[in-house]
Amino acid sequence: MKLQTLTIALLLAATGLSSCQNTQKGENQKDSISADSVSLSNDSLMNKIQAQTFQYFWEGAEPNSGLARERIHIDGVYPENDENVVTIGGSGFGIMGLVVGMERGYISKKEGEDRLNHIMDFLGKIPRFKGAWSHWYHGDTGKVKAFSEKDNGGDLVETAFLAQSLIVVREYLKNGSEEQKSIAKKADDLWKSVDWNHYTNGKNVLLWHWSPTHDFGMNHPIQGYDECLVPYVLAGSSPTHPIDTAVYNQGWARNGKIKSDLKKFNIPIGVKHNAKEGQVGPLFWAHYSFLGLNPTGLKDAYVDYGEVVVNHAKINIAYADENPNKYKGYGSDKGWGWTASYSIKGYDAHHPDNDKSVISPTAALSSTPYTPKESMAFARYLFNQLGDKVWGKYGFYDAYSETENWFPQRYLAIDQGPIVVMMENYRSGLIWNLFMQAPEIQSGLKKLGFQSPNLK
Repeated sequence: MKLQTLTIALLLAATGLSSCQNTQKGENQKDSISADSVSLSNDSLMNKIQAQTFQYFWEGAEPNSGLARERIHIDGVYPENDENVVTIGGSGFGIMGLVVGMERGYISKKEGEDRLNHIMDFLGKIPRFKGAWSHWYHGDTGKVKAFSEKDNGGDLVETAFLAQSLIVVREYLKNGSEEQKSIAKKADDLWKSVDWNHYTNGKNVLLWHWSPTHDFGMNHPIQGYDECLVPYVLAGSSPTHPIDTAVYNQGWARNGKIKSDLKKFNIPIGVKHNAKEGQVGPLFWAHYSFLGLNPTGLKDAYVDYGEVVVNHAKINIAYADENPNKYKGYGSDKGWGWTASYSIKGYDAHHPDNDKSVISPTAALSSTPYTPKESMAFARYLFNQLGDKVWGKYGFYDAYSETENWFPQRYLAIDQGPIVVMMENYRSGLIWNLFMQAPEIQSGLKKLGFQSPNLK
């Protein structure tokens, strides 16, 4: 969820985003925590978490589209006409999760292929805007659900999160059976149809939104650093509608001004976060672009992104240990991790300088490749100390506060998806390997001036 939409999200929250229950089949089949959960090996524990969280995108998917619902509330209370709203970015995370599920045996290959084929057909039929998808759609009708008055057309960032997954699907299936090759081609055609260059509006920067009725009226340039590196990588890699290298250097990297020498808790931040001076943003900035794009050793002319994402997580851990507000359950071996999620009053972009005593499990769990020891310690803390207060039908609930005794049973797609994918990247590198091996990504990263041990 982008930060400029927090006000809108908070207004939505005020209309009914409180706690929850899913009305879909199996709602009483919750996998409660068993006594042996805490004695599992780290690998088995990650598998348990992945398998349960995966169900958000499998059983919990909106049935007509096969895509991920924006949210699932276990109490069944939703904002008006919201229950069947699907999210494009969250669906991208879920599609990568489907690949994980197929590979791990959470579903059969045939089940996964059928679902992916259905999704590709739906994505090809719904309205697009110079090839880009909107932020939200009504899954039951395929109609756009405007995110705000002027945000009723293409959303390039959400599109990028989806396109990342389309490349993963293509790479996973391209050498398989005729049916698998057909799905791979559909995914390939969809990602190649995005007109990234249109979204520059003739300038050396990508713009987040375009609408046939409001043109570039949102006027939101995408500049580093936040969650939006991957739109530039995809735009530079596109074989059909590419951007020039100058768009990356002047737009995302701000001609080098993206770099920062500041530290927090004596840990280098590395980049100028789109936050107040000296602050780091919510931890999803270290996840969303890096579900497919492997940050390990990834450097451009200005920044080492591998160091940036690891240090971002370490700063969260250091803050948890310092715990300046003396909130309950904080620590590197307890609760840590601040990101955009549900909050006690609606929705908020939590970070160490915006701490409401709310911890979002996705923050630490999706950081497993960066901080495996502390991420696993957090998972065991949740299982050992909080149990069914935080664990439900689709894995760990979106957020909680021990201080306020606040344990809402609700989920968001954009928070559940990275858990499945990033844990898999730590365990096997599956999604990183598929995305990074794509010929266009190899060429695009080189074109934009990147170095990576994954470039051949």
